[in-house]
Amino acid sequence: MMLGFLLARAGIDVIVLEKHGDFLRDFRGDTIHPSTLTVMHELGLLNEFLALPHREVRRLTAQIGDTRLTLGDFTGLPTVCKFIALMPQWDFLDFLAAQGRRYAGFHLMMRAEATDLITEGGRVTEGARVTGLRAISGGEAIDISADLVVGTDGRHSTVRARADLAATDLGAPMDVLWTRLSRRRDEELAALGHAEAGRIFIMLDRGDYWQCAFVIPKGSADELRQRGIEEFRRMILDLSPWLGDRVNEITSWDDVKLLTVTVDRLPRWHRAGLLCIGDAAHAMSPIGGVGINLAIQDAVAAANILVAPLRRGTVTENDLARVQRRRQWPTFVTQRLQLAIQNRAISRVLAGTGPLKPPLLLKLIDRLRVLQGIPARLVGIGVRPEHVRTEEAGLGRGTEPAI
Repeated sequence: MMLGFLLARAGIDVIVLEKHGDFLRDFRGDTIHPSTLTVMHELGLLNEFLALPHREVRRLTAQIGDTRLTLGDFTGLPTVCKFIALMPQWDFLDFLAAQGRRYAGFHLMMRAEATDLITEGGRVTEGARVTGLRAISGGEAIDISADLVVGTDGRHSTVRARADLAATDLGAPMDVLWTRLSRRRDEELAALGHAEAGRIFIMLDRGDYWQCAFVIPKGSADELRQRGIEEFRRMILDLSPWLGDRVNEITSWDDVKLLTVTVDRLPRWHRAGLLCIGDAAHAMSPIGGVGINLAIQDAVAAANILVAPLRRGTVTENDLARVQRRRQWPTFVTQRLQLAIQNRAISRVLAGTGPLKPPLLLKLIDRLRVLQGIPARLVGIGVRPEHVRTEEAGLGRGTEPAI
């Protein structure tokens, strides 16, 4: 959606496909980081965007065993907004769609799902240029021709699979069970996350309810389900006893959604006429909630690099390779950091049985505010943040080649 908006704003004709009829999906990433808020500022949309209902997180806090720690402080970041905004992703997407519709070149097709690629010669073979895609829209098969197809359809990307681009699985020791519990107006969290030996529980303020993530060992969801929903409620109460009888709002496993955590990366993000970005190119761990923001950074970089060739109508593989080169290094660094945390910290916590104590490094970060700026910068700004370099072509434009 961000890439479609940026390109339409620059005068490129764009079709965005969304397979559902709306954006109302629970348990998507809802964290809008300072890097993304900077992009909204550069687009002149920040004040309007922040007028939407949201919560602001200025510090990252956690409870490890009996110890509460501050592990990140965003208030010292050199950014316009020194906080993470918690906003339902459907509100973010609706906002971007509304901004995109201001431009004649922006076309959003709801209930339209990509099913296959169209290539020169009719077969997806090595070297064959992608010239469009096939989709199901309103129950009917349609063909869409384009100078460029961009796969932004997530970690289970149909576009990626049909392009025969295989990802390298980097591994993850955990999965996440998402649920929700009601929030009282006067409630504030002392810590966003609580870790004890064998389990981790994270709660995000969504206004009238808590969005809750219960981290479990990889592949253990079925075993937990067999133990019954009562046991799951008891495990939550062990970590957050103040929730009391509200855990009974989880009436069955239908109220709990499984996120199978995957961390992977494409060695090659493109082929002639096609580019993958976001989770379609690199599925991120939920650690730090950086996946959505990394995808937006991909979109900004792609727009910056591709507007000129799209205007010329000659997008080459070298142009697409430039996007990968620009974004591959920050992706690699971020994933390496996530993998280190997964393998050295989370896996040990989930495998533990005795009392849990915070390591010395986290104690030092908690005590020294200057150190809290390091994780805040990595989470809030990231590695090699992107800035909007494309110019607005003017409302009503939209005569350039389609993507």
